[in-house]
Amino acid sequence: MREFDLLVLGGGPGGYVAAIRAAQRGLSVGLVEKERPGGVCLNWGCIPTKAMLRSAEVFQTVRAAAEYGVLADNVGFDYPAIRQRKDGIVKTLTDGVAGLLKANGVTVIEGHARFTGPATVDIHEAGPSPIAPDGPRYAAEPAARVDSARAKSFVIATGSTPARLPVPGGDLPGVLTSDGAFGLTKVPRRIVIIGGSAVGAEWASLFNAFGSEVTVVEMQDRLVPAEDAEIGAALGRSFTQRGITVLTGATVTGISEGLRVQVGGRELDADVVLVGVGRRPNTAALGLDAAGVATDERGFVVVDDRLRTNVAGVHAIGDVTGKALLAHVASHQGITAADVIAGHDARIDYTVVPAATFTHPEIASVGLSEAAARTAGHDVVTAKFPFSALGRARTFGDTEGFVKIVAGERHGEVLGVHIFGPSASDLITEGALAITLEATLDELADTIHAHPTLGESGMEAALTALGLPVHVPPKGSAK
Repeated sequence: MREFDLLVLGGGPGGYVAAIRAAQRGLSVGLVEKERPGGVCLNWGCIPTKAMLRSAEVFQTVRAAAEYGVLADNVGFDYPAIRQRKDGIVKTLTDGVAGLLKANGVTVIEGHARFTGPATVDIHEAGPSPIAPDGPRYAAEPAARVDSARAKSFVIATGSTPARLPVPGGDLPGVLTSDGAFGLTKVPRRIVIIGGSAVGAEWASLFNAFGSEVTVVEMQDRLVPAEDAEIGAALGRSFTQRGITVLTGATVTGISEGLRVQVGGRELDADVVLVGVGRRPNTAALGLDAAGVATDERGFVVVDDRLRTNVAGVHAIGDVTGKALLAHVASHQGITAADVIAGHDARIDYTVVPAATFTHPEIASVGLSEAAARTAGHDVVTAKFPFSALGRARTFGDTEGFVKIVAGERHGEVLGVHIFGPSASDLITEGALAITLEATLDELADTIHAHPTLGESGMEAALTALGLPVHVPPKGSAK
């Protein structure tokens, strides 16, 4: 039986980070992983989708090259080559993570871990991918037992898996989750995407760029319903202008043979149906009962702010905790859990968690939406600054969207920042830092920003909120 100070179950962006930090703290660390390190994020989520979205962005830019004074004839795309580029990027990054684990002295064990008690696990071979022969194995069933291990502490970091659509026909061939979408060898002519949150919106943006006839069905009254209402409305308008059919406030009631999707009283024909309606914790066959680990009514592992479960020595991080299903949150949880296990006084704070959706334009947010701020009892002031008024955005040729700031009316403290526009995912960091440091509108406005940059948009939005706009007309003035 193998012996460790800490055994991490799962090598995703939470698990491998926890393993490295714990090893740096002087612990002997083992990590059990079914496939390449990096988890869903590096292998089947964040990185591969962004690689393909970048190809879509380049394709769209080259098609519009004449607008930049550049002549490009016979512009097309090679979808297999796009997938090959994606695979190369994934391999480079997962190989890099494997090298980091080795350099830090972490023992990587290939397989599936199952608790046999609160301090022991059996290691099983991982079965084949339930999606495709070369598909993801993170949700694969365990096979034969090959080893066992004992540890003083554990970190459960097994992530989540896409939720299936609970309607008749939800399991028909051609009905895919985001995992299955990576197996597509060509761009579908017609695709119906069920779910208009981040996953569905990104795939809609991707396939629309490559010429698919895209329909997005979202049961809420707007796309990306977790975002500020103005962001969701803006994305809906943008999608519609790009030729994407957006059906909000709509529910899929069934899918029949031939991939005919029933939405209310209408039917939509598709070549592919992509389901992006959420995720569920990946805890199957972990033996949580044998360890005595408690889960909530949704199946997520219950943890405190030190990532401790109800069982001494057993911690959990990442999607499996249900706190915020984001890779960067998992990484911070991993660092916190490792420090706690190593004897440090560390706690996780979810107050400031940025989020990004890589549509075109991008979406990013941090803090409270306008509605959430008002519901929380804040008297607020809000302001938007359009990218169309920004010199750098003009030179980019990418002027769609805006930066919106939500602040306290009395003191001007920044409560939320919401961005719809170019490089939103990069720009949101200033908003996160502003909230973390309890910055005010005056402080944002008084900070000298480099020119010409997209980052000036935050300063300009703060000036607008203060009633001192420079590069947009004052409120109520004749334009």
